[in-house]
Amino acid sequence: MAGTQGSAGGSAGKGGGGRGGARKKQMSRSAKAGLAFPVGRIGRFLKKGKYAERLGSGAPVYLAAIMEYLAAEVLELAGNAARDNKKNRITPRHIQLAIRNDEELGKLLGDVTIAAGGVLPNIHSVLLPKKSKKHAASEEM
Repeated sequence: MAGTQGSAGGSAGKGGGGRGGARKKQMSRSAKAGLAFPVGRIGRFLKKGKYAERLGSGAPVYLAAIMEYLAAEVLELAGNAARDNKKNRITPRHIQLAIRNDEELGKLLGDVTIAAGGVLPNIHSVLLPKKSKKHAASEEM
């Protein structure tokens, strides 16, 4: 009975623990997708959160990629804001300035409150002192 043992000689399925077979190096789903964010953890949270009865295998990869992109975007803008203020360390204030000065991020995070973020510097034009005609004429020359 030659075919009753299954695949005795080669690597047997997922484990790869067959006799003498070269075991394939384990690779995380994050590494396969080229991401830094944890695909497995996000998948676990999606399952535990009961957002849906079933979960596709690509959903946590896609969500991890989106989250990584948004984090990189905010960090880049916040780093620029920190550099503008001659600081080496990003603070919540820099994150606030980065988000509120960017149109798309401001729209996405419009209802979000950032602790210790402060507000954007803004003085309403009505409150500014009016230029008199004498000052305006002297400034033109």
